[in-house]
Amino acid sequence: MEEKQLAHAYTPGLKVTAGMTTQKERRLPLQGEVLVQVGDTVKAEDVVAKADLPGNVQLLNVANLLSVPAGEVSEYMIKPVGAPVAKDEVIAMTKGIFGLFKSQARSPIDGKIESVSDVTGQVILREPPIPVEVKAYADGAITETVPQEGVTVETYGTYIQGIFGVGGETVGALVVVADAAGDTLTEAHIQETHRDNILVGGSLVTTDAIQQAIRRGVKGIIAGGIDDADLRELLGYELGVAITGSEEIGITLVITEGFGSIAMAEQTFSLLKSREGMQTSINGATQIRAGVVRPEILIPLAAQADAGAQGPVYQREEAESTEGILAIGSPVRVIREPYFGKLGRVTALPVALQQLETEADVRVLQVELEEGQTVTLPRANVEAIEEG
Repeated sequence: MEEKQLAHAYTPGLKVTAGMTTQKERRLPLQGEVLVQVGDTVKAEDVVAKADLPGNVQLLNVANLLSVPAGEVSEYMIKPVGAPVAKDEVIAMTKGIFGLFKSQARSPIDGKIESVSDVTGQVILREPPIPVEVKAYADGAITETVPQEGVTVETYGTYIQGIFGVGGETVGALVVVADAAGDTLTEAHIQETHRDNILVGGSLVTTDAIQQAIRRGVKGIIAGGIDDADLRELLGYELGVAITGSEEIGITLVITEGFGSIAMAEQTFSLLKSREGMQTSINGATQIRAGVVRPEILIPLAAQADAGAQGPVYQREEAESTEGILAIGSPVRVIREPYFGKLGRVTALPVALQQLETEADVRVLQVELEEGQTVTLPRANVEAIEEG
């Protein structure tokens, strides 16, 4: 009897979409002020909300400095609680003997006096507040505001998820420096004219290229792969499975395929090449444990269309979601050895469980790899690539 096949299966996947609508929540870390309203049009660098983080606290043991009992410190304070102070300004002083031999306590910081303790004899000084600004991240429209907390920005554009990234949000013009998806991005590709740009490489980005890009003020790099030893050298430590995105290395990296010299998927490379010169927002933040966070590339198209620029016109109607669904013909990437990083399409989805070498019974699928070879793999060994 001919074996039946499932109509489709589900697996994690990466979006590679020429045109889709995204909503980005832009939230403050504490309550502050929202600066825009629903319906406003914003640019990527526009500040949409702001707040002031309380400054750091420093303790000054005034009782010891003045050699007085802790309970009497308040009597010797020159500046009252709440008063602003400058660094090295005298805030407390003894009367001395016949007006001489006075002891003084000076502020170690610029800030204000927050409190005086008659128990410990210490004065608490607080540094000036730290301003926090939240930017729109991408050109779009404000669709929702939460008073004192933040907003939602809606953008229509090209959206691509990477498999791994380093560094936070940044915005710049997209420049493709690799001739093909399989080319290595080297130091020689990075020019002085690339300052403030986001560069697109091919199969691998080298440490020398990254360091040259940092020196020349490049904002971001998108490439197919990176060597794990190069990543350790760049960061100065072994990167575990924690969230990335907070690294301050002077650049943001988005890796689309994986570790090693892996050619960028042709669909991804061609899509990025077609968007060359356009303002692009990228974020390297990654979490590969529970609550998966993917690095992303977002290229707004609405501004181009509104301006009447030349280029393809994309319909804004969203197709029915097929995220994570595998069917015959679905494009996939293999994420386990021995075919790690290879791309292909699903050719069969057998219903029956098959036994692995480990004697575990699992559901499998058949994939025809790009070079023509057909292999049978556990479904957990692939992830879908969402085409747009």
